[in-house]
Amino acid sequence: MSDSATPSLHPSVICTVDVVLLTLRDTRLEVLLAQRDRAPFEGAWALPGGFVHPQEDADAAASATRVLREKTGLEAPYLEQLGTYSGLARDPRGWSIAVVYCALVPLEDLEQALHRRSTTRPSVARLHDAANLGRLPFDHDAMVAGAIERVRSKSQYSSLPVHLCGAEFTLPQLQRTYEAVLGEPLNKVSFRRKMEELNVLEPVEGAMQGGAAHRPAQLYRVREAYRQRLSMLERGL
Repeated sequence: MSDSATPSLHPSVICTVDVVLLTLRDTRLEVLLAQRDRAPFEGAWALPGGFVHPQEDADAAASATRVLREKTGLEAPYLEQLGTYSGLARDPRGWSIAVVYCALVPLEDLEQALHRRSTTRPSVARLHDAANLGRLPFDHDAMVAGAIERVRSKSQYSSLPVHLCGAEFTLPQLQRTYEAVLGEPLNKVSFRRKMEELNVLEPVEGAMQGGAAHRPAQLYRVREAYRQRLSMLERGL
């Protein structure tokens, strides 16, 4: 008998995408969780996610982009694939595979998107301290831990933390962002030399940020070519 005649021998595999969306509040990484409105784990807080739509999504990245847009209203934040999680035990509905993405978003952009979203539907998404989540449904706590480890490791040798900054920022603000992600202070001279090597920044012409105790500082922004991708260092910070 052919395989096509015995579909019961090949039960469907659940295929989803989940997004670990991280932002920075002061010196603390926070992750966006959404309250589940259906079983399993109805009412629990979990990562934004959803089923792949094979007739609509060109690939897994398109699925993740769509899920973020539907759940948060965000359009095109920095997004990279973190990995896949699979098996029989992770979902009570059956054997499943989740393609997991990590997204970085400036706090102001995320809060504005969530506010706009709340004007059209009740908000069921909130930010949580990424380091103190406890147990989450499925294996979402492991996904968050993996994303934090990836972000901290990659920040040693890439431009990744720039995606946690706003549209315009000073070099001291960017250095504080790196330090918050890495959890350690950085030498100012070495940091600025590495930023020059990365070559991802451009000054905003005529734009300065003043301060009561310091002379005005030049404002910078990410060059267009690096707004959706990274620049890498040969040697880390």
